[in-house]
Amino acid sequence: MSEGACMATTTATTTTATTTTATTTTATPRVCMITRRERFSACHRLHSSHLSEQENKAVFGKCNNENGHGHNYTLFVTLKGPIDARTGMVMNLVELKSAIKRGVLDKLDHKNIDKDVEDFNGVSTTENVAVYVWEQLQLQLAQPDLLHEVRIEETENNSVVYRGE
Repeated sequence: MSEGACMATTTATTTTATTTTATTTTATPRVCMITRRERFSACHRLHSSHLSEQENKAVFGKCNNENGHGHNYTLFVTLKGPIDARTGMVMNLVELKSAIKRGVLDKLDHKNIDKDVEDFNGVSTTENVAVYVWEQLQLQLAQPDLLHEVRIEETENNSVVYRGE
Protein backbone atom coordinates (compact mmCIF):
# COMPACT_ATOMS: atom_id res chain seq x y z
CA MET A 1 0.00 0.00 0.00
CA SER A 2 1.33 3.47 -0.81
CA GLU A 3 2.47 5.90 1.86
CA GLY A 4 -0.47 7.90 3.18
CA ALA A 5 -3.06 5.29 2.18
CA CYS A 6 -5.26 3.45 4.64
CA MET A 7 -7.89 0.73 4.51
CA ALA A 8 -11.16 0.61 6.43
CA THR A 9 -14.08 -1.77 6.38
CA THR A 10 -16.59 0.49 8.05
CA THR A 11 -15.16 3.99 8.46
CA ALA A 12 -12.20 6.01 7.31
CA THR A 13 -10.12 8.17 9.64
CA THR A 14 -9.83 11.79 8.60
CA THR A 15 -6.28 13.03 8.33
CA THR A 16 -4.81 15.70 6.14
CA ALA A 17 -1.23 16.20 5.12
CA THR A 18 -0.10 19.78 4.96
CA THR A 19 2.59 20.94 2.60
CA THR A 20 4.13 24.31 3.40
CA THR A 21 6.02 26.32 0.81
CA ALA A 22 7.55 29.75 1.14
CA THR A 23 4.34 31.43 -0.02
CA THR A 24 1.37 29.07 0.42
CA THR A 25 -0.02 26.27 2.55
CA THR A 26 -2.10 23.57 0.81
CA ALA A 27 -3.89 20.55 2.21
CA THR A 28 -3.42 17.27 0.37
CA PRO A 29 -6.31 14.86 0.96
CA ARG A 30 -5.39 11.38 2.07
CA VAL A 31 -6.56 8.44 -0.02
CA CYS A 32 -8.33 5.52 1.63
CA MET A 33 -9.99 2.32 0.52
CA ILE A 34 -13.33 1.41 2.08
CA THR A 35 -14.96 -1.99 1.72
CA ARG A 36 -18.56 -3.08 2.16
CA ARG A 37 -19.40 -6.78 2.59
CA GLU A 38 -22.75 -8.20 1.54
CA ARG A 39 -24.06 -11.73 1.09
CA PHE A 40 -26.43 -13.20 -1.45
CA SER A 41 -27.65 -16.64 -2.44
CA ALA A 42 -28.08 -17.67 -6.04
CA CYS A 43 -28.06 -20.74 -8.23
CA HIS A 44 -26.64 -21.36 -11.67
CA ARG A 45 -25.50 -24.01 -14.08
CA LEU A 46 -22.06 -23.88 -15.64
CA HIS A 47 -22.84 -24.57 -19.27
CA SER A 48 -21.49 -23.05 -22.47
CA SER A 49 -23.47 -22.96 -25.70
CA HIS A 50 -20.08 -23.03 -27.47
CA LEU A 51 -19.34 -26.54 -26.17
CA SER A 52 -21.00 -29.89 -26.83
CA GLU A 53 -22.84 -31.70 -24.02
CA GLN A 54 -19.85 -33.99 -23.62
CA GLU A 55 -17.39 -31.06 -23.54
CA ASN A 56 -19.56 -29.21 -20.99
CA LYS A 57 -19.56 -32.26 -18.72
CA ALA A 58 -15.80 -32.67 -19.11
CA VAL A 59 -15.04 -28.98 -18.43
CA PHE A 60 -17.59 -28.19 -15.72
CA GLY A 61 -18.14 -31.61 -14.10
CA LYS A 62 -20.84 -31.70 -11.42
CA CYS A 63 -21.37 -27.93 -11.85
CA ASN A 64 -22.94 -28.74 -15.25
CA ASN A 65 -25.86 -30.50 -13.54
CA GLU A 66 -28.95 -29.83 -15.65
CA ASN A 67 -30.86 -28.64 -12.56
CA GLY A 68 -28.05 -26.33 -11.49
CA HIS A 69 -26.60 -25.80 -8.03
CA GLY A 70 -26.45 -22.94 -5.55
CA HIS A 71 -24.02 -20.86 -3.54
CA ASN A 72 -24.09 -18.50 -0.62
CA TYR A 73 -21.85 -15.81 -2.10
CA THR A 74 -19.97 -13.20 -0.10
CA LEU A 75 -19.41 -9.95 -1.96
CA PHE A 76 -16.81 -7.33 -1.07
CA VAL A 77 -17.03 -3.96 -2.82
CA THR A 78 -14.01 -1.69 -2.37
CA LEU A 79 -13.93 2.00 -3.21
CA LYS A 80 -10.74 4.04 -3.34
CA GLY A 81 -10.57 7.79 -3.20
CA PRO A 82 -9.68 10.91 -1.27
CA ILE A 83 -11.19 11.54 2.14
CA ASP A 84 -13.66 14.39 1.79
CA ALA A 85 -12.53 17.25 4.06
CA ARG A 86 -16.14 18.14 4.90
CA THR A 87 -17.49 14.67 5.73
CA GLY A 88 -14.35 12.74 6.67
CA MET A 89 -15.45 9.95 4.32
CA VAL A 90 -14.51 8.59 0.91
CA MET A 91 -18.22 7.83 0.48
CA ASN A 92 -21.09 7.49 2.87
CA LEU A 93 -21.40 3.74 3.52
CA VAL A 94 -25.19 4.07 3.64
CA GLU A 95 -25.07 5.23 0.01
CA LEU A 96 -22.73 2.38 -0.92
CA LYS A 97 -25.05 -0.13 0.76
CA SER A 98 -27.99 1.27 -1.19
CA ALA A 99 -26.11 1.10 -4.51
CA ILE A 100 -25.17 -2.54 -3.86
CA LYS A 101 -28.77 -3.38 -2.97
CA ARG A 102 -30.20 -1.78 -6.13
CA GLY A 103 -27.50 -2.92 -8.55
CA VAL A 104 -26.65 -6.36 -7.20
CA LEU A 105 -28.77 -7.83 -4.42
CA ASP A 106 -32.15 -6.95 -5.94
CA LYS A 107 -31.04 -8.62 -9.18
CA LEU A 108 -29.13 -11.68 -7.94
CA ASP A 109 -30.26 -12.65 -4.44
CA HIS A 110 -32.34 -15.84 -4.41
CA LYS A 111 -32.33 -15.96 -8.20
CA ASN A 112 -31.26 -18.42 -10.85
CA ILE A 113 -28.54 -16.39 -12.56
CA ASP A 114 -29.03 -18.16 -15.90
CA LYS A 115 -32.82 -17.91 -16.00
CA ASP A 116 -33.91 -14.99 -13.81
CA VAL A 117 -31.28 -12.32 -14.54
CA GLU A 118 -32.26 -11.06 -17.99
CA ASP A 119 -29.26 -8.80 -18.52
CA PHE A 120 -26.65 -11.41 -17.48
CA ASN A 121 -24.80 -12.83 -20.48
CA GLY A 122 -22.33 -15.68 -20.81
CA VAL A 123 -21.44 -18.66 -18.68
CA SER A 124 -22.36 -17.89 -15.06
CA THR A 125 -18.87 -18.45 -13.66
CA THR A 126 -17.86 -16.41 -10.65
CA GLU A 127 -15.50 -14.50 -12.96
CA ASN A 128 -18.44 -13.40 -15.12
CA VAL A 129 -20.59 -12.69 -12.07
CA ALA A 130 -17.83 -10.38 -10.75
CA VAL A 131 -17.72 -8.49 -14.07
CA TYR A 132 -21.53 -8.24 -14.02
CA VAL A 133 -21.47 -6.86 -10.47
CA TRP A 134 -18.83 -4.29 -11.47
CA GLU A 135 -20.94 -3.12 -14.42
CA GLN A 136 -24.08 -2.86 -12.29
CA LEU A 137 -22.27 -0.84 -9.62
CA GLN A 138 -20.86 1.49 -12.27
CA LEU A 139 -24.47 2.33 -13.14
CA GLN A 140 -25.55 2.83 -9.51
CA LEU A 141 -22.71 4.77 -7.91
CA ALA A 142 -22.85 8.56 -7.94
CA GLN A 143 -19.04 8.51 -8.39
CA PRO A 144 -18.31 5.32 -10.36
CA ASP A 145 -14.62 6.27 -10.64
CA LEU A 146 -14.27 5.42 -6.92
CA LEU A 147 -14.98 1.74 -7.62
CA HIS A 148 -11.67 -0.05 -7.09
CA GLU A 149 -12.42 -3.74 -6.66
CA VAL A 150 -15.16 -6.35 -6.60
CA ARG A 151 -14.34 -9.57 -4.79
CA ILE A 152 -16.73 -12.50 -4.70
CA GLU A 153 -16.23 -15.55 -2.54
CA GLU A 154 -18.15 -18.43 -4.09
CA THR A 155 -17.00 -20.83 -1.36
CA GLU A 156 -14.60 -20.46 1.54
CA ASN A 157 -11.89 -21.81 -0.77
CA ASN A 158 -12.71 -20.03 -4.07
CA SER A 159 -12.87 -16.31 -4.75
CA VAL A 160 -12.57 -13.95 -7.70
CA VAL A 161 -11.28 -10.37 -7.77
CA TYR A 162 -12.17 -7.98 -10.59
CA ARG A 163 -10.80 -4.44 -10.94
CA GLY A 164 -12.42 -3.25 -14.13
CA GLU A 165 -9.73 -4.42 -16.52
